[in-house]
Amino acid sequence: MKEKILEKATDMFLNFGFKSVTMDDIANEMGISKKTIYAHFENKTHLVDESTMTLFWKISAGIDDIIALKKNPIEELYEIKKFVMMHLKDEKSSPQYQLQKYYPKIYGTLRNKEYEVMFDCVVDNIKRGMDLGIYRDNLDIDFVSRIYYSGAFAIKDHKLFPATKFKASELEDHFLEYHLRGIVTPKGRSILNKIINSNQE
Repeated sequence: MKEKILEKATDMFLNFGFKSVTMDDIANEMGISKKTIYAHFENKTHLVDESTMTLFWKISAGIDDIIALKKNPIEELYEIKKFVMMHLKDEKSSPQYQLQKYYPKIYGTLRNKEYEVMFDCVVDNIKRGMDLGIYRDNLDIDFVSRIYYSGAFAIKDHKLFPATKFKASELEDHFLEYHLRGIVTPKGRSILNKIINSNQE
C-alpha cells in the first residue's frame, strides 16, 4: 500500500503542485481513508520528502541507463532531456517552484543530490564529446559543466522565465541548443542540426 500511495501522491504533486494537493485529495483519489495514508507517512511533509526522493532516484536510474547505451554525447543529451520531461510531466503545475517555496529544506536536499548526479554526467558527456571530436578540444570542462548546471536551474526560475511567456518543453529545447552550439565543432554542429531538424518534423 505504501508504494501505491507514493505513486499516486507523486503523480498528483506533479500534475497539481505540492502545495495544492492535500492528504484528503490523495485519499479521495485512491478511495482509501486518510488514516491509511497516515499509517505509512506521519505527515504531508514526510510524504512530499519520500515522493521527491523516489522520483529523483527513478530519474537518476533512467539517466544511467541512457548513458550506458554509449550514444554520441549530443544525442545522449537529447535522450536524457526527453526522458526527464516525460517523468516530470512537462512541469505544468510548476512543482519545483512550489517545492522551493513551501518545502525549502526538502528542495535544498534535492538540489544537492541533483548537483552530484548531474555534474558528473555533464563532465563525462563533455569529455566523451571532446574525445570524439564533436566538442571543441579547448573547452574548460569545469567551467562549461558548471555553466550548464546553473543554466538548467535558471530556466526553472519563474521570475526569470514566467510560465505565461515560456513553455517548459520549449525552454528545455532552447537551452540545450544554446549550450551545444557554444561547444560543438563543425562535425558536432552537423549532428546537432540533424537532431533539431528531425525533432521539428
